[in-house]
Amino acid sequence: MRNSCKMCPRNKCERYGENMNRKYTMIMASLMAMSLCVTAVPIKADSISVKPYIAFGADLTTDQKNTVMTQLEVTEEELADYETVEVTNEEEHKYLDSYLDSSVIGTRALSSVKIEEADAGAGVSVETHNISFCTEEMYTNALVTAGISDATVTVAAPFEISGTAALVGAMKAYGTMTGEGIDSNSADAATNELVLTGELADTIGKEEAAEFVALIKDKVVSGKLASEEDILAAIDEAAKEMNIEITEEEKQQLMTLMKKISELDLDLGKLKDQAKGIYDKIKGLDIDTEEAKGVFDGIGKFFSDLFRSIGDFFGGLFN
Repeated sequence: MRNSCKMCPRNKCERYGENMNRKYTMIMASLMAMSLCVTAVPIKADSISVKPYIAFGADLTTDQKNTVMTQLEVTEEELADYETVEVTNEEEHKYLDSYLDSSVIGTRALSSVKIEEADAGAGVSVETHNISFCTEEMYTNALVTAGISDATVTVAAPFEISGTAALVGAMKAYGTMTGEGIDSNSADAATNELVLTGELADTIGKEEAAEFVALIKDKVVSGKLASEEDILAAIDEAAKEMNIEITEEEKQQLMTLMKKISELDLDLGKLKDQAKGIYDKIKGLDIDTEEAKGVFDGIGKFFSDLFRSIGDFFGGLFN
């Protein structure tokens, strides 16, 4: 005759043990699943890493190409580890003629770009050599608008040039490298942005111009602004926040640019993540924003609900 115990009804200890084992298994499975949800991070496998690219200006002489390669820190032997493309002067005119006088673009493609894949979340970082018109921040802004992400970019020329055409090389190299190309509307907006930011730099300063355009872009994308009236109001607001004065013509040019950007369906989080260095400098963009509060409130609610569920589970187990 089977003995009974005080913790369960007579002759049901085996069933009790089975139930406890089943619940214990459920607890462990639940905790393991929750652990994976909380700690899982994306892993970039070496097997799917993208081969780096160099876009050379098609009109470089041999000596000029050697100078550029030195600036890109790539030797003749190492060049075999890179895929290469050429950017022609015709391609430069295709993208730039709408925003620059043909005489400024010139008749030779000389600027070159090296693009290497960066770790996920690293953002876009830019380094320049012999570039006089475009700053690293200007390139970063424009490249992110074009849809480029997590990339290390080096722009070089054999002697000092404006560098606007280098954006064409960067977009071509990145599009070929990823196999996805660059959307024509994104490319147009990026080119427009780079040139206009450079022009604004002549009157308000290079660093201020990059931050100013980024701030307006932040307002347009975060507010999902589409009408000319709303975009103009955002431009005025940004100018006031940064204590910047612009002409009516410049305001209209910015409005036209931001109208294009509003149609690209850009993600604000990605903009700030990919151009972090610029957005960190912008006045008024800190963690104490309604958008950020909403994000962190959501995270807090998730963990609050999570631990409440765990408490209810264990409470039900031993009641």
